[in-house]
Amino acid sequence: MIYLDTSVVLAQLLAEDKKPPQWLWDETLISSRLLEYEVWTRVNVRGLADSHGEAARELVARIALLELSPPVLERVLEPFHAPVRTLDAIHLASIDFLIQRRQHVGLATYDHRMLSVAEGMMIETIYLG
Repeated sequence: MIYLDTSVVLAQLLAEDKKPPQWLWDETLISSRLLEYEVWTRVNVRGLADSHGEAARELVARIALLELSPPVLERVLEPFHAPVRTLDAIHLASIDFLIQRRQHVGLATYDHRMLSVAEGMMIETIYLG
């Protein structure tokens, strides 16, 4: 199972020069419900709902979304081994939640900061950048 950071979906949706490899979309994909909010915020801020809205809906629909449940959010309150941004902490806490439940999951991301923290947490990573 591959956990997608929002940077991967935004690259597929918006980037012309930096799209994830096609094989990635054939995998079992999961992310936090946060991904949906982040994607739509970016689409709306850029005024792209008419031109990219359907593609955004289709991409998000391909991904199993983990709810922002109390155990996930409680993990965000705990320290990480390195400084993390708030939204990254939610994604990392979501991955940790899955791993604690014995799910084999790796993180796919373009974000080198998130990659570094994930590796420090012993999370398998797939750096796409």
